[in-house]
This record gives sequence, structure tokens and C-alpha cells, in this order.
Amino acid sequence: MNDLDLHLDITHDAVARSWVASANAAGCDFPIQNLPFGRFRRRGHDESWRIGVAIGDQILDLALAVSRGRWDTPQQVALHALAHDDLKRFMASPASERRALRVALFEALREGSPQQPLLASCLLAQADAEMSLPCAIGDYTDFYTSIHHATAVGRMFRPDNPLLPNYKWVPIGYHGRASSIVVSGTALHRPSGQLKGPDDAQPRFGPSRRMDYELELGAFVAGGNTLGEPVPIVQAEDHLFGLTLLNDWSARDLQGWEYQPLGPFLAKNFGTTISPWIVTMEALAPYRLAFTRPEGDPQPLPHLDSDANRARGAIDLQVEVWLQTPRMRAAGEAPVRLSQSNYRHAYWTLAQMLTHHTSNGCNLQPGDLLGTGTLSGPTPAEAGSLLELGEGGKKPFTLPNGEMRAFLEDGDCVQLRAYAQRGDGPRIGFGDSVGTLLAAR
Repeated sequence: MNDLDLHLDITHDAVARSWVASANAAGCDFPIQNLPFGRFRRRGHDESWRIGVAIGDQILDLALAVSRGRWDTPQQVALHALAHDDLKRFMASPASERRALRVALFEALREGSPQQPLLASCLLAQADAEMSLPCAIGDYTDFYTSIHHATAVGRMFRPDNPLLPNYKWVPIGYHGRASSIVVSGTALHRPSGQLKGPDDAQPRFGPSRRMDYELELGAFVAGGNTLGEPVPIVQAEDHLFGLTLLNDWSARDLQGWEYQPLGPFLAKNFGTTISPWIVTMEALAPYRLAFTRPEGDPQPLPHLDSDANRARGAIDLQVEVWLQTPRMRAAGEAPVRLSQSNYRHAYWTLAQMLTHHTSNGCNLQPGDLLGTGTLSGPTPAEAGSLLELGEGGKKPFTLPNGEMRAFLEDGDCVQLRAYAQRGDGPRIGFGDSVGTLLAAR
């Protein structure tokens, strides 16, 4: 593994600083080494949506930047789609062009850049912005990549056989509902559906009583593939644009009754929350790790294996869940962290997920979203869902203010956070993915 393989370049200079002062603050999610993409408009204004880049606590408006800044012709071409609110067109461009624009934006925002007087007027404070989904999402597929989550959940239902035999051979996934994906800050109502307890003679219809979150990442597809033409794993990375935080809200009681034999349906498709910023794969390049399987486990089949995937398929990315109850909010108390895990624990890599998805000829398109599945780690403190933390409701836990939780209650606000960082180096953050659960309609 070398710098060329990882596409490391000037944008990964850990000591680089921006002329946007807030980007240099310790603990900032959006230093100059990050530069994630999002879609925004000025809060309180009924104006068109724009594509921007997060830098510190500001947003660089690319529609303004393309006209006011000084760019080489290839950069002007790349910025053209972004200036016209077409992030998917930029996603579909070759990876080399996406990386070249990242370098240009980095140089323009770097401390001492001659672009500063031209671009300073192109900034908008994030606090003054309204965010939307970064692009129209055509299709959404959710995977099941954490063996720790799969084993913990399986043990609740099959104590003697928690992990089904196909898990270690194939990335398990199901097709979700793109139309109910919402951006961070959108409240969702508790869903209703069919419920049946183990001793009930027949099901009944009513609001879910076992509402849960799932701590996940979402991967946006860059360039798609033609129907019938699989994406080889050696090319899969170039078909990945970037990552977002994803909360796959789950009604566990609906799920338990409906999921056999075809899998999740109404228990999942009432709402999925994502964070508004897409952290590009280029920004995460310095945090790639070797991908290994536990000793004794089968190695992936050849079409899901490559030297590059073994060398750098994993990502050292901290992921966290925070909770704020209505009582905490009323008392002015900050959210509390429920769990913390790391994406390096995933049993399948992003490249394997994408290659498997297309291995039968399925055609992915720019802007499609792939969920990783719940990212639980090997210890109880790393559980990515309440189903695991509370052992299916059998062991409610106590919050610092004395409240008890087994599943979510109305008014609970769930926040997902993630970041990659090494030592005192830059923090490549995602911002928050926030969602509040409202009462059933």
C-alpha cells in the first residue's frame, strides 16, 4: 500500500490551515482537510437550493464561487454542475476529475490563498442555512455488515444458532424505501402496524411500543454501471462518492411479526434519517486500514476479494449514539452518549457491498444510497441499537438523570455522530444526524 494507491495528495496535509478561521479550531468537524458536500439555502428565504462545501462553521456557496473565483478551465467545467444544483452529475464524473476539484477547492481555501478576497463573500454561516437531502436519492439498499450486531440479535431469537450460515459468505441486504429518507432535523412520528405477542391468538393494529434507532453509515454511489454489467471489486472504490450518517429507525415489534419470510417492510420504511453532509472517500483516505477476517473464518469468494481491499478496505471511523429525552431538554441538560463503536469492526467493506450489489447485473446509479447496517462493536458498550443495549427490552438501563429506557419514548431525540482522527491531527467529522420521535398520528 502506497500513497498512490490511497490517492494521498496535498489535501491530506495534516498541518494545513484555512483562511476561514473557524476551520482551524480544535475539534472542528470541517477543517480544510474535509470539504464535504451538501445542499442548502438561506434559512427563512424561499430561494433555490444550492450545493455548498462545509468549511469550519461556514458554507462555501459554489454557485457564487464559480462566478467570483478564479478557476482553470477543467475546474470551471467541474464546478458548472455544482453551481446548477446538480450534485449527481458531479458524482457521475470520473474519480480523477472529482479529486482534481477537491485539490482546487483546498488550494482556494488554504491560508494565504489569493482566492480569499474573491471567495470571502461566497460564505454563509451554517447557523443561517437550511439543509436538505444532498441530492435526490433514486434507490436505497440497507446491508447487515456488523457480525457483532447480527450475532447479538440472532442470539435473542436463536440462542443455539445466532448466526445463519450464509452470513460469512454473502453481504446480506434488503431494498429499502428511498422516498422516506429525510435530512437531519426532521421529526418522525411513531409508526403504527400489526403487532402480535407470543401469547396472542391473533395480531392487532396499533402504534409500535418498541421503537429503536440503528447507528449506521450511508454510502452514496458515484458513477453507476450499465444494466447487466457487474462492477469488479478492483473498480468498486471509484464507484463510491462518500459517506453520511444514517439512522435506520426501526419498530421492533412490527419487525418481529412481519419480517418472516421476506424481511423488513413497514418496520423500517416509515423513515430513515441521514446527516446533510457527504464526506468524500478522498477525505477519508488517510484513515483506511487493512481488512482482515478472524482466524478460522472463511475468506471472501474471489469476486469479493482483492489485494487492495485486503490492504485498505476498512476505515478507522468512530461512530456514536447520543440521546436527549424530553425531561433532559426541559431541564437544559445536554444529550448523553449511549454507545461508541468504530466502523473498522464491519465484517464486509464498502467495496464488497457495492460489488455484491452489482454482481447479478443490477444497475446502480449516481446518488443511490447503500446503508451499512447497524455498526455494533464486540463489547456491550459498542452496541448500535437499543435492541442490544437493553437486550430486547429485558434489561432497561438507567440514564444519568434517573430515567429508564428499554426502547424510545415519544419526544426522545437521537443524535448520531462520527469522526476520523489520528492523534492531534485534523478531525474529519460528519456533523450530527438528529431526529426526534413524535407520538403516533
